[in-house]
Amino acid sequence: MSDAADPAERDRSVGVVGLGKMGSVMSERLAVAGLSLHVHDVDRAAAERLVPLGAVTAHDSVVGVAERAGVVILMLPNSAIVEQVVLDGGLLSGLAGGDVIVDMSSSEPQRTKALAEAAAGRGVELLDAPVSGGVKAAVAGTLTIMVGGPVEVLGRVRPTLDHLGSRIVHVGGHGAGHAVKALNNLMSASHLLASSEALLAAEAFGLDLEKVLDVVNTSSGRSGSTENKWPNFVLPGTFDSGFSLDLMVKDMRIALGLAEAGGVDARLARLAVDLWGEAAAALPPGADHTEIARWARSCRDTAHDGAVHDTAK
Repeated sequence: MSDAADPAERDRSVGVVGLGKMGSVMSERLAVAGLSLHVHDVDRAAAERLVPLGAVTAHDSVVGVAERAGVVILMLPNSAIVEQVVLDGGLLSGLAGGDVIVDMSSSEPQRTKALAEAAAGRGVELLDAPVSGGVKAAVAGTLTIMVGGPVEVLGRVRPTLDHLGSRIVHVGGHGAGHAVKALNNLMSASHLLASSEALLAAEAFGLDLEKVLDVVNTSSGRSGSTENKWPNFVLPGTFDSGFSLDLMVKDMRIALGLAEAGGVDARLARLAVDLWGEAAAALPPGADHTEIARWARSCRDTAHDGAVHDTAK
């Protein structure tokens, strides 16, 4: 650890590594709440943008963050990058015994378990604490946070997490949070595609989709897709929920792997993963996950055009 790092100050400080759409908003909340914050991102500008918000220090490396913060939050794209940051990037080597890594990324549960063991070997605790709610909930501080790892460690970091989420649930041991997150997203993605197909059928029948949603959202067909995603991102045509289609497919595949490892005959899940994979290949890189509805519409229109041509023959 650097001689410049004051142990008492480290105990009062929080680090954040990964300042994308979610990480940057979450960091803003922590800074505005008055926490002493140490941040790093491969995009230096993303870190520098947070500095004017309060007691925020931007670092050129993850080691700089680790040397100055006793709790370090990760918000990164996948397990491979988490492992690179923690092991190869030096985060673990910069932390002290008793420090805590909080992986709020959507990572793979088995790899999270292995990483927790590696951290424990250095006397460092690890929690997996992925989130649900998207950018809108991150801005409002109303994320749902599902936590895996020792409950007593959660108690230590809970005051920090309370700035980020309104519902914090301890779901089990290491990897449990990441498992729940992946399974939640498998259900969410399946709902969204099924809802899109049904609503496009309603549209083809000549129905007013706003009225259809009014009925569905007080009936048994409702879901987060009909209550939030279709009204707010699909009908307006903005497709800007802040969560990419590629990340959704990644989480779905993690969940499918869990199902298969558990002996579940996950035929519907496999079909959903295949269809979302087709959409990912057809849509532009970086497409928002709500654009699955746009892809479903294009499939419907293509099928309709083909039927018209066949009839014309």
